[in-house]
Amino acid sequence: MALHTTTIQKLAEHLDAAENECRDVVKITDEHPDMDWDDAYAIQDALRAIKEGRGVRITGLKMGLTSHAKMKQMGVKDPVRGFITDYGMVADGGECDTSTLIHPKVEAEIAFVTKKALSGPGCHIGDVLAATDFVLPALEIIDSRYRDFKFDLKSVIADNTSAARYVLGGRSCNPVGIDLKNLGVVMEKNGVVVATGAGSAVLGHPAQSVAMLANMLGARGEEIPAGTLILTGGVTEAVAVEKGDSINVRYQHLGSVSLRFV
Repeated sequence: MALHTTTIQKLAEHLDAAENECRDVVKITDEHPDMDWDDAYAIQDALRAIKEGRGVRITGLKMGLTSHAKMKQMGVKDPVRGFITDYGMVADGGECDTSTLIHPKVEAEIAFVTKKALSGPGCHIGDVLAATDFVLPALEIIDSRYRDFKFDLKSVIADNTSAARYVLGGRSCNPVGIDLKNLGVVMEKNGVVVATGAGSAVLGHPAQSVAMLANMLGARGEEIPAGTLILTGGVTEAVAVEKGDSINVRYQHLGSVSLRFV
């Protein structure tokens, strides 16, 4: 690690304040160009501890950068990981308050809920499917705290991978017998189709995202506990939204999810 623990704590407090005050900041690597990957996750860990310290409950984990093309573009071999919170949950068909966000974008995802713990190294798709209780459709509303949505990868890891809000909906299904790799998704914004995709957009298979998360945590001596909700990454591109927009996403086999931005 390149940064002192005091600096890591101050940067976590800086990003937490930016979210709470709904104001953008410049990416933190501008002032700390020497920070490394361990620093980035240490800031995220400190950010999580700050939130938990004031009573926020961590409701699940999330993966980002789960497109092979995007990883190649960013020069990395693994996705990034973060966490989701109780205050981030929005009811299916409900309203999302844009006054609490800076520049929100929406992406369709497939969520997994585990029934058994998963650990790495060596976790693979078969392990994930055997340990999965059910899958369900999800929307993630991402909202980077960085000005103009411009950041580098270390900065976005520190900022909890732009996590903001999420919606769970449709119907839960056992993944056995569902072709998650080819599961189709259609996103509509104000009644117009704006994005389509399939489960294979997520690392070739969304269960691979969970396997990678288990392996990433395993390298830290951690595991994915039983009962964990995991957002596996965007099946569709991230679509910008603003006050007055309505989003509806249809998932093959899994129903639909919708919300309004007010």
